[in-house]
Amino acid sequence: MSDTHQFHSIRESERLEKLGSLALLDSAPEREFDIIVLLAQRLFDVPIALVSLVDDHRQWFKARCGLTMTEGPRGDAFCAHAMHVEDVMVVEDATLDERFVDNPLVTGDAGIRFYAGVPLRPAAAGFSPDLPGIGTLCILDTKPRAFSTADKRTLRDLAHLVAGLIEARSAAASLRTLTGTLQEHASTLEVQHLQLRQAERMVGIGSWRYDLIDGSLHWSDQVYAIYGLPLGQMPSVEEGLSFYPRERRPEIARLLDRAVTNGESFDFESNFTTADGRERRVRSMGEVQVADGRPVALTGVFQDVTDRHANDQVLLHSANTDALTGLANRACYERHLAGILDRRKGANAPLCLILLDLDGFKAVNDTFGHAAGDDVLRMMADRLRQIAPPMSFVARLGGDEFVLLLTRPRDCARAEAQITMILETLRHNVEREGQCRPVSATIGAAFLEDTLVSPAELTHRADLALYEAKRRQRGTGQIYGMTEPIVAPRRLYAVGTTGR
Repeated sequence: MSDTHQFHSIRESERLEKLGSLALLDSAPEREFDIIVLLAQRLFDVPIALVSLVDDHRQWFKARCGLTMTEGPRGDAFCAHAMHVEDVMVVEDATLDERFVDNPLVTGDAGIRFYAGVPLRPAAAGFSPDLPGIGTLCILDTKPRAFSTADKRTLRDLAHLVAGLIEARSAAASLRTLTGTLQEHASTLEVQHLQLRQAERMVGIGSWRYDLIDGSLHWSDQVYAIYGLPLGQMPSVEEGLSFYPRERRPEIARLLDRAVTNGESFDFESNFTTADGRERRVRSMGEVQVADGRPVALTGVFQDVTDRHANDQVLLHSANTDALTGLANRACYERHLAGILDRRKGANAPLCLILLDLDGFKAVNDTFGHAAGDDVLRMMADRLRQIAPPMSFVARLGGDEFVLLLTRPRDCARAEAQITMILETLRHNVEREGQCRPVSATIGAAFLEDTLVSPAELTHRADLALYEAKRRQRGTGQIYGMTEPIVAPRRLYAVGTTGR
């Protein structure tokens, strides 16, 4: 046996001895560990969160969320690798990691793609602090995902809390063995509760409990902090609703009433104004606690999700916006149109879809280059945005194709005038180095009719009208079902130096 192999063998023996000394393997579930994996699951929005312990042949889960099995073979365990790292092990896409690409957890029904785990190294008397971890606190997902520095820091902090709970648990066991006194046991529990309160402050989550038997309500310190209220100054239900936007209060009141009356669980997000006037975003969840077959309490968490909500809004805006022009993109337009048609079913409300292509755009690209073409698209998008009526919707569908939806009756009634204005406004001459290329728009439009049952049919009619306008004369407009074209007054094109 080589010296290196012998060294690792000794270290593994010491690690297993330390794990055994903590009396964690195959122990009963404990609320403190369960709360932390629940916090991890909800904080990172993942399906699975675990406190995993690794012995000589298996990984066993002290606490788990999103997983039914209680253990698995060590050879398949991501945690068997993570327990050897110094800090955090992150696998953003397991199908691209040679260590796990053939792992049954990746190739099988579990379909694991993402993993992040922090080794657990709780202090234990008689054992070196630099031994490999006895296991990990880890989160898993079935889809690849990025994991930021802030995410690592938060997961690391939660792992420190788990290690602290293990140390506190071990200390409590030792105290019970030595003294068996209730006071020492209560002291250990207080340490654990303090650690849980620290966890709440760290991740911005408070906990609450409503007793359905005596009607008493209990908040953790962090709930008061999120409300911006002094400890103990708990508002009534009516006062508590006043922290939410007026339009959300009836809905939230109904959720609370059904929870209290029927023991129904709830989960909602809302804007929120704290007692000291700060605008925040919060998430509130409540679940039924059952004893002897009947609901006895509602317990839940209350979280400040302002930062996460802001990031989600940025991502949503990016997903719905055309990067070049800043208008809505095709995907956003299709969802918007489908929503409008769904809301208008049976309502006999007007809608006009105006579809337009730019004429001469290819010549600008070919003559002056794509940078000049991009400038034309941005300019035309700005002009279209400026003349669009209130409550209308403007989008770039791709290339040199744009769309305008008119939804107000007054705007639909003057659709022909709106089309004429667009034709005039989008006329433009691009001049550069003595060369001139005219750009204009050709338009096809269609009105919503009772016979139309899908967005595709309405778009197809506008397409047919656009085709007819191009066939007759570019730079004009045509409304589906009408014979006369729409021709804007012939004026000099606006002259620009679009391009570089």
